[in-house]
Amino acid sequence: MPPLTSIEQLIECYDALLFDAYGVLVHVSGAMPDAPKLIKRLNRIEKPYCIVTNDASRLPNKAAARYRSYGLDVDAENIITSGGLLPEYFAKHGLRGSRCVVLGPADSRRYVELAGGEVVPADAVFDVLVIGDESGFPFLDTVDMALSTLFKMIDAGRPIHLVLPNPDLIYPSGVDSFGIAAGAVAMLFEAALRRRYRGRPGLEFARLGKPYPHLYEAAMARCDTRDVVMIGDQLETDIAGANGCGIDSALITTGVSIDDLASLPEKLQPTWWIKSLTE
Repeated sequence: MPPLTSIEQLIECYDALLFDAYGVLVHVSGAMPDAPKLIKRLNRIEKPYCIVTNDASRLPNKAAARYRSYGLDVDAENIITSGGLLPEYFAKHGLRGSRCVVLGPADSRRYVELAGGEVVPADAVFDVLVIGDESGFPFLDTVDMALSTLFKMIDAGRPIHLVLPNPDLIYPSGVDSFGIAAGAVAMLFEAALRRRYRGRPGLEFARLGKPYPHLYEAAMARCDTRDVVMIGDQLETDIAGANGCGIDSALITTGVSIDDLASLPEKLQPTWWIKSLTE
């Protein structure tokens, strides 16, 4: 069983703090309890921190403006998003200039454009399918259209890249409510691909965000230290990713994961657990 600690002790013990967004600092329509007070204090004492989020539905400046409307005095420079990983991925895989269907709102499409992709409709010939978010589009009609076009592309022997910046399956949509996330939409596509193509290799999404190391490395570079602790609410993303990167983690029990911590496998064991942002 990991030891119980407090946010105060984490501030004292580490050079910088990394926070997940949803379930830790915010939910879909406001700030989590005591989050504004904590951010105000961190700013006052000039404690380095980053918000490390799998959200690929808002550009950092838009996310910062939204957080500020919730009372969190956060700058865009403090926000590391999974959408921001797309330029490196597109460059590495030679996808600049490719035709991309993007599921998500306007900022998800903008992330793809900033990576060098050309956004096209879901019924057009495409090279890349990016699931940026579960919202911002007519869900059933768009998914059906993208899936049908994807089948046509595969049947024609066209190489297709499937990209998922946000692997989250669920997220807190309120203090006591939850919703499906982009990772669940990707699983729907993958299940359909398995049913039609019977496990043909290469028909899985490339997952970029937590628990994979890219976001953590970007955040530590931004904070200019590896002496950090990741504070998150999801074991399979926040905590497993921190463990995989070799950094400490703290599970906060105000979000998704409420498991019996003593029974968890080692890869999901947080270094610490905390009850809230004040205790």
